Amino acid sequence: MIKNILKGITSYANSFKLIAQLKLWKYFFIPIGISVVTAISIGFTSYTLADDIGAFISKIWIWDWGKETFTSISNFVGGATVILLGLVLYKHIVMALSAPFMSPVSEKIEAHFTKNTNHEHRKTSFNDQLWRGVRINLRNLWKEILFTIPLLIIGFIPVIGIASTVLIFLVQAYYAGFGNMDYTLERHFKYKESIQFVKKNKGFAIGNGIVFMLFLLIPVIGIILVLPLSVTAASKQTVAILENQKH
Repeated sequence: MIKNILKGITSYANSFKLIAQLKLWKYFFIPIGISVVTAISIGFTSYTLADDIGAFISKIWIWDWGKETFTSISNFVGGATVILLGLVLYKHIVMALSAPFMSPVSEKIEAHFTKNTNHEHRKTSFNDQLWRGVRINLRNLWKEILFTIPLLIIGFIPVIGIASTVLIFLVQAYYAGFGNMDYTLERHFKYKESIQFVKKNKGFAIGNGIVFMLFLLIPVIGIILVLPLSVTAASKQTVAILENQKH
């Protein structure tokens, strides 16, 4: 698992060079726009909701003593929760809506590494790719929330809370990598087959997603570059896995 996670991380090497070599930047203009608009929208919503959630949580404390301290903690928890949910929603919205634009990128990368432009792939239209992206990301969003909520609750337990933070990050990373890998998998496998493929190669998905999540910590530049670099890296890695399975 650790070895595959490292491979997923190192697959980002030379991504800039590959994008330039294959002249892929033009395919990223619309996805970058989707990424920026989604980030601004979710950021604004998160900012306005954080205090409201904090105030709602603070009502649990009915006593006067310690009220101010509990309110401060509630505001922090409310803000952290909104930011986390914002990241989850951002990731899946962007990946779902970008699916039809990322498919040709993945296909060109696959043709470059396999030296074969005549693959017998599943034929899908723009609408098919969009629906596939929406379906995969809705499924992943539900799964991610299902795992994240218990981990958030565990996070309030002293000491164990540190492990909870790490696990939440890895869960987010896994589903980010999942989405990036599916841009290639949609040409090779049906919906359920792709899910099984990623489960068998979860280390690669986590590695790709770790870098994806770290990019989001970089102001402005992160949300611009995260999709081009992560999709390029995931496509390279996924094609390599598929090719290895043939031998």
